[in-house]
Amino acid sequence: QVQLVESGGGLVEPGGSLTLSCTASGRSFSNYAGGWFRQAPGKEREFVATISSSKPNRYYAQWVKGRFTISRDNAKNTVYLQMNSLTPDDTAVYYCASGRPGPQVVETRAYDSWGKGTLVTVSS
Repeated sequence: QVQLVESGGGLVEPGGSLTLSCTASGRSFSNYAGGWFRQAPGKEREFVATISSSKPNRYYAQWVKGRFTISRDNAKNTVYLQMNSLTPDDTAVYYCASGRPGPQVVETRAYDSWGKGTLVTVSS
């Protein structure tokens, strides 16, 4: 059984930074892609970033605009999301996902395993 556990969320001031972590059990990120999605109150879950199992290849939502970096540590079986220059619009629950999405990296249905999410609140 695959389990994804996110951590690192919290309250941060506008302009600040946070690093989210997603640790997997029952699956290796060296064989499966790892992704981050987010869901703000009253909105649909949206794609943030993904990192492939090989090379690795990274893909970001256009609105990230260089502020976020996704990375992977195979030895720890953990995927990270470094977030900089945060704004109140980044407030959301951030979810880790894993799977083999192929070209459909932005689609939630392309990932077969999900964490329970970690809340990020950007506020002064």
